[in-house]
Amino acid sequence: MASLLLLFLSLFTLISLTCSDDAAIMSKLVAGLSPAPPGWDSTKPFCSWTKVNCDKASGTVTSINLDSQSLSGSLPSDLNQLSNLKTLSVQKNSLSGTLPSFANMTTLTEIYLDNNRFTSIPQDFLLGVTSLITFSISENGKLSPWQIPSYLTDSVNLGYVYASNASIYGVIPDFFDAFPNLQDLRLSYNNFTGSLPGSFGGSEIRNLWLNNQFKGLSGSIDVINNMAQLSQVWLHANSFTGPIPDLSKCEEIFDLQLRDNQFTGVIPDSVMSLPKLLNISLQNNKLQGPKPEFRKEVKVEIGSTNSFCLDTPGPCDPQVTTLLAVAGGFGYPGFLADSWKGNDACNGWLHISCAGKKNVDVATFGKQKLSGFISPAFANLTSLRNLLLNDNNLTGSIPEKLTTLANLQVLDVTNNNLSGPIPVFRPDVKFSNSGNLLLGKNIGGGGGTGGTPGSGSSSSSDDGGNSSGGSKGSTPSAGMIVGVVISVVIFIVVVLFVSYKCCMKGRHKRFGRVETPEVSNEMVNFKPPNVVNGTNGYAGVPSELQSQSSGDHSEMPIFEGGNVVISIQVLRQVTNNFSEENILGRGGFGVVYKGELHDGTKIAVKRMESGAMGTKGMNEFQAEIAVLTKVRHRHLVALLGYCVNGNERLLVYEYMPQGTLSQHLFEWRELGYPILTWKQRVTIALDVARGVEYLHSLAQTSFIHRDLKPSNILLGDDMRAKVADFGLVRNAPDGKYSVETRLAGTFGYLAPEYAATGRVTTKVDVYAFGVVLMELVTGRKALDETMPDDRSHLVTWLRRVLVNKDNLRKAIDPTLDPDEETYESICKVAELAGHCTAREPFQRPDMGHAVNVLAPLVELWKPTRNEDEDSGIDLHMSLPQILQRWQADEGTSRMFDDMSYSQTQSSIPSKPSGFADSFNSTDCR
Repeated sequence: MASLLLLFLSLFTLISLTCSDDAAIMSKLVAGLSPAPPGWDSTKPFCSWTKVNCDKASGTVTSINLDSQSLSGSLPSDLNQLSNLKTLSVQKNSLSGTLPSFANMTTLTEIYLDNNRFTSIPQDFLLGVTSLITFSISENGKLSPWQIPSYLTDSVNLGYVYASNASIYGVIPDFFDAFPNLQDLRLSYNNFTGSLPGSFGGSEIRNLWLNNQFKGLSGSIDVINNMAQLSQVWLHANSFTGPIPDLSKCEEIFDLQLRDNQFTGVIPDSVMSLPKLLNISLQNNKLQGPKPEFRKEVKVEIGSTNSFCLDTPGPCDPQVTTLLAVAGGFGYPGFLADSWKGNDACNGWLHISCAGKKNVDVATFGKQKLSGFISPAFANLTSLRNLLLNDNNLTGSIPEKLTTLANLQVLDVTNNNLSGPIPVFRPDVKFSNSGNLLLGKNIGGGGGTGGTPGSGSSSSSDDGGNSSGGSKGSTPSAGMIVGVVISVVIFIVVVLFVSYKCCMKGRHKRFGRVETPEVSNEMVNFKPPNVVNGTNGYAGVPSELQSQSSGDHSEMPIFEGGNVVISIQVLRQVTNNFSEENILGRGGFGVVYKGELHDGTKIAVKRMESGAMGTKGMNEFQAEIAVLTKVRHRHLVALLGYCVNGNERLLVYEYMPQGTLSQHLFEWRELGYPILTWKQRVTIALDVARGVEYLHSLAQTSFIHRDLKPSNILLGDDMRAKVADFGLVRNAPDGKYSVETRLAGTFGYLAPEYAATGRVTTKVDVYAFGVVLMELVTGRKALDETMPDDRSHLVTWLRRVLVNKDNLRKAIDPTLDPDEETYESICKVAELAGHCTAREPFQRPDMGHAVNVLAPLVELWKPTRNEDEDSGIDLHMSLPQILQRWQADEGTSRMFDDMSYSQTQSSIPSKPSGFADSFNSTDCR
């Protein structure tokens, strides 16, 4: 009995100590943060702090949510002493310093550290965190380089890993088949090298993001053909080689990004017939064979750098098809892909000669460091006379079919690693085969029965018979055992309850009584995602503003995406009853007000005016919600919620403190703004291009904005841009084909074909973007009634200017005063603007082309902004490495936003077909 009492006293002491330990750690946590999080008061019990949850029985912390609180400071090093902590959410702040170790926190299931400024990671960072399910550390570019630790395999429940732009280097560990529940693996924008690990084939990964590594992953991607569960595959902007594998098992893939690599070979039919495929990018590779043809609903990016035999889908010339099969035996080497272009093998193809420029008669592949095997397809070159394959590393056998070549005179296979039987050729064939030690021998596979049989299993004996010596004594009755167990359990429960009450009573004496706070109409509900739909594509964890709205909502329409309903009382309170002093601007259907929620979050409230809320106004209201619940991107203004109050309709957006691009371009004097530098202008242009490209290309449904202009481009404190005002957005089911619609938009930005016919495609946005580029270059409005008639329409006037390179310098915004380097950049943007505003839609590029033109112009300057300053870039790196590092977007990241560093040049990419040649950027040098 004395031992039982001692046990209970120990338990009581342990609970009390745990209680005080958590209090000490929480005190350190709040002391290290600046400012103190809203609702955190060190004079009150920590379990009453806002967004801190505790276990009622023990009084210990179970979750901490500090998402998006604009905090700086650091986390305490002994945070892992919160022994009951399950969820830690500190994402989207400015926290810095060394991350604490979470070692041996066996209850911890979710860690959200993304979008901060942490500088280093301890070696035992995640050691023994056996219950971990979600780990997010993306967008911590200031971290010192670190590697994925091998002990992570102890976290067998791991389901979601988000570590993009987190300074990770080295090879990808080969242990991913150890995680049976792993769904998402996002490792973009790091410095991984080497090839894809074989363990991917035994994993359950659905969403795989490995794009934009500094130096680039390499080798083949054959392992993914065994990942039948794959849904989204982002491998772009690496250095992968070889052919695209057969993906017939991967029927769940809807998004396949392979651009900006070094893939060669023929695109398998299985890729084109993937049943759920919606997006695929293949540009900037060395792909060969027939041009692929996908279902019309698939958004396809092919580009112009591949080596397809024809410009349109269809079979290649028979000799071309044969030679591609030959190259397939060699693994489709890159040097052949560079040369073997077009549909005529007799037109300058490397290592190929033709008789009479019609039929291939000589193939000289000697000393080319080839590996692989000799393809039987050589036998289809019926005119072949000489075949030289000497001094390579070819394996396998010599195809028997080669003996059927009626015109063959010379066959040289010396100095390879060939094996198998030696075919018998005609006596007049000069057949050389020396230097193949295994030729003439059949090489079996594997080691057969090699190996000595093991013992199977070993028997074990009990260690010390006395350990089970209880059989020698008397056995207690079952009733006695049950009675003792029940008594002990009841006693433990009573002790725990008393300990808890004592602990809480002590706190109340220490801190005083705390009244239960009223539940506000406005509250934040943090919901860690199990499925990452609706995130920003960069492994960020959505934290949605949830509001309880009063009143009857029976007439309120339901919109797809379940966006947040916010009460009119809350909106009146945070905007000071929609006071005049809080007006940010006025639009066609309403006024935009600035507001600030109780937690300090700043918002912009668009209030639809009652008189304007006809059918058209309601359509705008519904359109904005419908679009912004389906798309989320760093360069699109986020919709936080909406409100329906009688005839009023209100939309709540994130607040953009620097207003509109229009104000900074055309009203900067009146508003006292500094002049927009060229660096800022071209960065804004790139941000807008990426946002619109996302609308056109990445969203599950493609959208057309229809009202792109400076007043709908908003700027943050870092002068980074986001596209706003989606009331006129139209759905473009296939992203390209036009749809009939009533004319809407703003004069000066309307594409000619849209203004004339009402038919709209994504190219109307490209045209409007070109107009915005012209405004950035000239500082003039699209339509300026104060100018003479021949100069009032900016596009018409500037296109005349672009005909003669000498005139452009006079047309540039005089506030820029560019030096020669800046002037060259301006010329490239002006040239792009001319292409984007071409009269015919087919002459205009896609927005992806605009991104590829603008990205190098921004990154060559290394723009000074927080994101880039925090990206961990070493300015002593080579320019290609820097350029690749700065391809930031995310994603949700976006899939078409970054150029291959191998394509980065001082001049812009080649113009799409149909562009006029009246103006060239090289003229500006």
